[in-house]
Amino acid sequence: MEGDSRQFSIKGERAMSQGFIAQYAAEAALHTKGVSGLNTGIATSLKEAIGLEPEGRGVRVSFRTQDSDDVVITVYLDAIFGHVMPEVAWSVQERVKRDVERFTGLNVDAVNVHVMRVVEGLEPDGVQEEEQGTLEDYL
Repeated sequence: MEGDSRQFSIKGERAMSQGFIAQYAAEAALHTKGVSGLNTGIATSLKEAIGLEPEGRGVRVSFRTQDSDDVVITVYLDAIFGHVMPEVAWSVQERVKRDVERFTGLNVDAVNVHVMRVVEGLEPDGVQEEEQGTLEDYL
């Protein structure tokens, strides 16, 4: 089958689809500081509009060769304004690589991160600005 996305891991007899791997990668990216969400893009929106269910929204997974366990993961994300983009991208790369390798047993050859847009959101560190209290408030 030409469109078959299942690969066999050398660490066991289990088969993994690209969608399964993309879910781990998406979860890891979403739990990274500075990431607002994943950017699905227009192609995914069109697929959903005609009733197709895309694998891994905002994440694309491809195998190096048909017979290898080496995967390349591309993450399309929206970042929160106020964070340093290279640091956010680096954190996403490290976390996605670590989590996918840990939970699937596959070798992550590369994690490409594309910041699609910057959105306003919470202040850095997830802290909303609070009103400054006076000395009397603390006494």
